[in-house]
Amino acid sequence: MIVVMSSAATAREISEVIARIRAMGYEVHLSEGKERTIIGIIGRGRPVDRDQLGVMSGVQDVIPVSHPYKIASREYHPDDTQVPLNGINVGGPDLAVIAGPCSVEGRSEIIEIAHIVREAGATALRGGAFKPRTSPYAFQGLGEEGLRYLAEAREQTGLPIVTEVMDPALVPLVCQYADVLQIGARNMQNYALLNAVGESQYPVLLKRGMSSTIEELLMAAEYVLSKGNMRVMLCERGIRTYETATRNTFDINAIPVLKHLSHLPVIADPSHGTGKWEYVESVSLAAVAAGADGLILEVHQDPDHAASDGRQSLRPDKFAQLVQKAGRLAEVVGKRVHEPIPAPVPSH
Repeated sequence: MIVVMSSAATAREISEVIARIRAMGYEVHLSEGKERTIIGIIGRGRPVDRDQLGVMSGVQDVIPVSHPYKIASREYHPDDTQVPLNGINVGGPDLAVIAGPCSVEGRSEIIEIAHIVREAGATALRGGAFKPRTSPYAFQGLGEEGLRYLAEAREQTGLPIVTEVMDPALVPLVCQYADVLQIGARNMQNYALLNAVGESQYPVLLKRGMSSTIEELLMAAEYVLSKGNMRVMLCERGIRTYETATRNTFDINAIPVLKHLSHLPVIADPSHGTGKWEYVESVSLAAVAAGADGLILEVHQDPDHAASDGRQSLRPDKFAQLVQKAGRLAEVVGKRVHEPIPAPVPSH
């Protein structure tokens, strides 16, 4: 349930409504929009008396929320949430481009590709230091060593780091190095992990589970949001269907649906969505046209010898071409791709 305050409501009236809700045994989430303030009622206290709240000074209306996800709902938060990242606002007019290899394979490799994607227009650098793999014998990542290499790449290029965290116990360690905590598809419903990244207050990139519904994705986001961490970006990365021509089936429908149901930014992952580099450009452009707030793409200097996911990784020249095309298309749908941000000047 949400309480809609009138545009003329005073700070005191808002505080009194919040106090009354808490006295009922509920927590509140305050959403201060451009035109109105909305108070979300969260938790399981005694039954909410709508009439009791409705007659309080400054209250315009008391409305039941029709979705099981409360804070993630656009009913609760009508304005788009924007997540700052490297000088742009993801969810605003800027199209974020997050790029890099599937996994960090070595110091020189990640630093080289960081420079390459930055010069092509990337907003942030992706790279897995911890890799969840189907096979226990596959490359699992370099762990903290990989995180150190990512941090060095950021120091040289200025690109913020997006990297996956797989375990609640690893959240403090990854936060020492990362700028955005990625929750992979396999961990979308790892509720202990969702609570931990929520409590970290770090920006979160939450990927849709391989067989998860849109509602389940939004309920997973609700765990993070319920900890007061509003910097959540949703990621459509394809779902598992009976089709075998591609690695997954990229759900282009999910982008406008998520934008309609929720205020959170939506990032598209065509690399995992297709599993084949030759389809990545077309699906990326389709995602931009559908209203995506950003792309996360796998880029590798030598995909044929990549430690993981080389088949879906773009070569640098293909990535640069895609960024240029996405930039032109973004203008048509009211977004923009920023010019490459200059690398930091090395300190001596």
